[in-house]
Formats: sequence, C-alpha cells, structure tokens
Amino acid sequence: MNKTILIIGTGTIGGPLIGLVADFKNKIGVNKVLFHKRTPLDYEVSKVNNFIDRGALLVTDTNKIQQFRNHGHNVYCDMQSALDEADVIIDCTPAGNENKMNFYSEVAKKYPNKIFIAQGSEKGFGIPYAHGINDIALRDNKFIQVVSCNTHNIACLLKTIPQNVESIIDSDFVCIRRANDISQSDGYIPSPVVSKHSDLEFGTHHARDAYDLFTTIDQKIPIFSSAMKLNTQYMHAMRFTITTSNKVLLEDVKKRIRKNMFAATTKYPDAGRIFSFGRDHGYYGRILNQTVIVEDTLFVRSVKDNTKITGFVYTPQDGNSLSSSVAAAMHALHKDHVNEYMSPFYKYLFRQI
Repeated sequence: MNKTILIIGTGTIGGPLIGLVADFKNKIGVNKVLFHKRTPLDYEVSKVNNFIDRGALLVTDTNKIQQFRNHGHNVYCDMQSALDEADVIIDCTPAGNENKMNFYSEVAKKYPNKIFIAQGSEKGFGIPYAHGINDIALRDNKFIQVVSCNTHNIACLLKTIPQNVESIIDSDFVCIRRANDISQSDGYIPSPVVSKHSDLEFGTHHARDAYDLFTTIDQKIPIFSSAMKLNTQYMHAMRFTITTSNKVLLEDVKKRIRKNMFAATTKYPDAGRIFSFGRDHGYYGRILNQTVIVEDTLFVRSVKDNTKITGFVYTPQDGNSLSSSVAAAMHALHKDHVNEYMSPFYKYLFRQI
C-alpha cells in the first residue's frame, strides 16, 4: 500500500524534516515524500535541488509552477493534488492554524483518514504531542501539534527527574533562549532581553504548554516558567528546580536519566562544545535528544519533608521537534509499530555528549 507524506515549508523545521524523511523513507515505510514551497527564490535554488536529489518531490501553488520551472526545478504537482494524495500532511510554517481553517478542515472532511501535523507555535491546531511523553494519547486524533523544543525539554525533565510525576509538588523553569537560529538572518538581539510573566497561572507559555501536554494523559503537574533571550545563536539553556514530596538521592536521579534514551548528559558546561558535538556527530548537525543535562550542575537538597532537585540543561533546538514530527507520522501510518519504524533514528539519541 502506497504511503505519502507531504511537508509544507522549507524553513528551520521544514528544511531538515524534508531531508530526514527523504533519506529514511525506505526504512520508515514511505513511498513518496512531497514538499511544498510557496516562493521561488534564486538564492534557494541549490536547497530545493538538494531536496529533489535526495528523493523528495516539489509541490507548489498552481500560479507558481512556471516560476519554479524557470529556476530549473521539476515540479511534481500542484498543492491541491498533493493534499489529495498525501496520507500525512506536516505543516512547518507559522500559519498552521490559518491553513487549518482555510484548507485542512475541508480536506479532512473529504478524506477522514488523513492526519495533519503542525509545529509548536501553532497552539490549538490539535492535540499537543511529544514522542515518549504522551504517545498513547494520539489514537484517533486527526490534528496533532508537535510541541516546541523547550516544551519537549521541560516535559522530559518532569518525566525523568522525580520518581514519578505524582510526587511533584512544584516545578520552576527559567528558559534562557537563543536569539535566533543560525539559519536566520533576522531577529538577532544586541543584549539579553527578559520576558514578562503574561500568564497569571503559569508565568510564560512554556509552562502552560508543558502542563497541557501532560493533561492529555490525565496528569496535572504544577509548573511555572520564566523566559529570557540571550544574544547567541547556539542553543537554548534552562535552569530548573523540581520539588518532590518524597526523599530523592542524587544517584537515583542520575540512574533515571541514564535509563531515559531521550535524555543525554554532558560534562561540557558551555553551549559551544555541545553544539559542535551535534554538528560533528548528529544527523546533519542535529541532536535528536529532548534534553542535554549538564551533569555537574545537578544538585539535590532536602527542605523539610520535601526534596528540591536543581540543575542546568540545554535544549537541542529543532532536533527533538523533528523526531516527534516523524513519530507522529509513524503513528498515523503504522499504528502499533511506531518504535519499530522509529528505530533508525534512535541511534542519533546520545547517552552522553
């Protein structure tokens, strides 16, 4: 049976996702990888050709087909034909909710077996999802929102650090974000910038998003977050404190981290060498882990009858979102065999960096 994935957008998420799925399509049971690009740009000719060389098929809007051909690109079909053909549509644009309203909802009515996936910024698109956190919640959901990279990190820490999430009585996260991706030419900042606590219950949307993720599996965790941006393009960092109602030993925390394949540890205190490790050893420079825990910063202290676990971690940027996007597609295409089809990617989950 033919299985087709359509990826919309070629930016910081869409670009590497197109390459990832195209490279592994035979191993993950996919026959065709389609990608939609809206605008033909002379400085992105080589990028589009690289996707095509790796086996992906270019899709664009009907009125842009000739413009892409003028750039020397082979166009497989128009957007409507691609939406009709694809089994899974992964929207990697900042307009996922808008596209759902304008296109996807109607397509879903016509083809009830299609699955639509959007990225972290598109809250409300569908059920929030992170691979390894709430896979069981995906059954029968046609619209899925892969949560942001920092939400992956927070969720991974909450699932890994304490003995169980039921023991968490408080958790606090300071998201120290990079200014922009190294692939982006705008959005850089000259100095650190702090964010206000605009959410009266959760502080910033990072805690809200993690809370909503866990509610899909009937777990309600007290979470609060703050955020700031630094003038760097390397990696997001995060400082956390998780308070539990039971006694916790540092060695127990380290054992739980070692058991979680989505969590990596490092002796490097700096983002530069971790980023460089991903560039040298990751898949096309990406670390697919959900978190990179700086082991020497882990600290456990007892406060009355409670235990506070504190530490610093780094977020592997789009790597964890890429992994969850593929996993969401595997849920749609292969149901109960997700881990089998995800196994080719698991070798890029590092235990130590």
